[in-house]
Amino acid sequence: MKQKHPGTRVPFWLRWLVPVLLVVTWLAIAGVGGPTFGRLEEVSSNDQASFLPSGAEATEARDWREKFRDSDEIPAVVIVESDSAFTPAQLGEAAVLKGTLEELQAGSAVIGPIPSEDGMAVQFVVPIATSGEVKGIVQELRDEVQAAAPEGMQTFVTGPAGLSADLVSAFAGIDGILLLVALAAVFIILLIVYRSLLLPIAVLFTSVFALCAAILLVFGMAKLGWIQLSGQSQGILSILVIGAATDYALLYVARFREALTRTTNRTEAVLTAWKASFEPILASGATVIIALLCLLFSDLNSNRALGPVAAAGILCSLFAALTLLPALMALLGRAAFWPFRPKLLPETEREPQLVTGLEGQKGLWRATGSLVSRRPRTVWVASVLLLLVASAGILQLKANGVPQTDVILTASNAVDGQDALARHFDAGSGSPVVIVADEAKAQDVLVETKATDGVGDAYLLADGSVPITSGAAAAPGAPTAPGVRDGKVLINATLNYAADSNDAETVVVKLRENVKAVDDGALVGGVTATALDTNTTARRDLVTIIPVVLAVILVILMLLLRSVLAPVLLVASVVLSYAAAMGVSALVFNHIFGFPGADATVPLFGFVFLVALGVDYNIFLMSRVREESLKHGTRPGILRGLGVTGGVITSAGVVLAATFAALGVIPIMFLVQLAFIVAFGVLLDTVLVRSLLVPALSYDLGRRIWWPGKPGKPEPDLAVPRDAAGSPEPEPEGAVRR
Repeated sequence: MKQKHPGTRVPFWLRWLVPVLLVVTWLAIAGVGGPTFGRLEEVSSNDQASFLPSGAEATEARDWREKFRDSDEIPAVVIVESDSAFTPAQLGEAAVLKGTLEELQAGSAVIGPIPSEDGMAVQFVVPIATSGEVKGIVQELRDEVQAAAPEGMQTFVTGPAGLSADLVSAFAGIDGILLLVALAAVFIILLIVYRSLLLPIAVLFTSVFALCAAILLVFGMAKLGWIQLSGQSQGILSILVIGAATDYALLYVARFREALTRTTNRTEAVLTAWKASFEPILASGATVIIALLCLLFSDLNSNRALGPVAAAGILCSLFAALTLLPALMALLGRAAFWPFRPKLLPETEREPQLVTGLEGQKGLWRATGSLVSRRPRTVWVASVLLLLVASAGILQLKANGVPQTDVILTASNAVDGQDALARHFDAGSGSPVVIVADEAKAQDVLVETKATDGVGDAYLLADGSVPITSGAAAAPGAPTAPGVRDGKVLINATLNYAADSNDAETVVVKLRENVKAVDDGALVGGVTATALDTNTTARRDLVTIIPVVLAVILVILMLLLRSVLAPVLLVASVVLSYAAAMGVSALVFNHIFGFPGADATVPLFGFVFLVALGVDYNIFLMSRVREESLKHGTRPGILRGLGVTGGVITSAGVVLAATFAALGVIPIMFLVQLAFIVAFGVLLDTVLVRSLLVPALSYDLGRRIWWPGKPGKPEPDLAVPRDAAGSPEPEPEGAVRR
């Protein structure tokens, strides 16, 4: 008589119709969202000033400056440099170059040529209308200047417009290279983990379709003006969606494979896996989403914008992992694991009777569980000490902002131009400090500005950006009176230092003190002031947002684990892991990569991603530990939970680390630093915190870990054998408790 395999008959609509409809729906979403990927530039901006809060002094100064302008323009500074002093003939050729620049009609009148004091360079200031494509106009300027400049001379196009164009070029890899590198890394890791071809493809489809849905959602929000999208947040979105969707998929697939060892009915296995993985995946996704939305409390628009952008990505990852992937598994069944299909286990092996919790485990995770059970206190104390030592490096973290010329890590004509500008002119040329003063106090403010150390020159402006000249130096028809708007005038101050340097920021701080002593309503803005206010706001955000994120995560963990003590310890472990990751990163940035510092937002972004994503793995582990503890008791449940989740969580950590490491292909210092911090931090959390620290601490505490609750079977002290040193020792398999 033929043996009947376990499983129940499933209706046709549930077995075929629902999975097919889900797959078709996601195909439709991908069909619309995929092409939208190339349109994100339409709603993206990399203008640093637009991300400042409205109350920042630099923002208020910018708003006043706009009242004096007939058009919205940013300056490009053209430098022509020679190895020796210009001859009269060469100066004549440079003068002709002005006509060539004006023919491009990039913006209003070109200023120059302005020769340097050493006679070895000339500069032009070319206003560029922001209504056009700045990157394309700057490239056209570079081509024209190089072709028309006197023979044997170097030419550069720098200033705010040149730096902005090179920044946009650096972000160009987001649309293609970044995604390909991330997907290739994930595919290779999944091939190694599953030793299957179909399953990695199904998981990658889930990730890519989730990204398509996220892009569609983000594009719509940006188009409606709900969020500000930048190249930075666009790159993080891609990586975050691929990494998170793959992590959730790994957890579901592990449960699906486990279910297939208990039934031959693939639909039943799909539903069993869905029920088992729904709560941890939902809790994990909710934790990350709410943590990211805490960025809405930021005063920086760039931080506030990243919150909903990244949260939208996690939401789409969540839905894809809980709908598309189960549908694909329902259609593929055991074939998804070909050629190593899971086999149906005998009933006696499906639910092993646990005594120690190590029954049925082999290899690395049995050895890890054995170490944890024999020396729990030694393991967790040693882990904490190691993390504390690594955390000491955080004292060397220099997250006070970096010059814009250091942000781009590849060759940049604009960065080279800034160096040339500093060699021959006041370093702040082309990016002056803008001072808004009361008309009645304008002359006094001008005198105080010129007297401030670090200011090379200062002058009142007529309407637009035309300097006021007087006396014999005044050209016929030149303006002699400043422009006035609502009783305010503008003063431009050229600094002796590069506009994006720390020295320039110091001058701005002093300048604000000096001019406010004369006119308490004066405002100091410009490129340097914008960078200064951005860094100040970012440091304030760090103090504001971190407590909110920790409180939110703590509440979610308490609801999930029905405990108070366990969530507190889990959050503490992740915070310690974050501090260790930042400490090691600071040492690597300073002594290996040789970075001059870090953006002021790096610690905050590192915290949000590492803490939220680090808690993910603890959720995956402790939700399974709680499930096993209800059946077998806390200590056996801890070892059982560690063993059955060890492989999948480690694989998820490696995948997430690899995807974030892919951010390093974009030559922007902030993204390279964030890539290292998150990749290293995730691996540290996966290998040390989740594999050793948390299990060992939980094992040492026993049932007290669930305080004030007491889930699972009672565990008298005699149930846990001790060795000669007094440490818990696992009982031999098959032993019976008394």
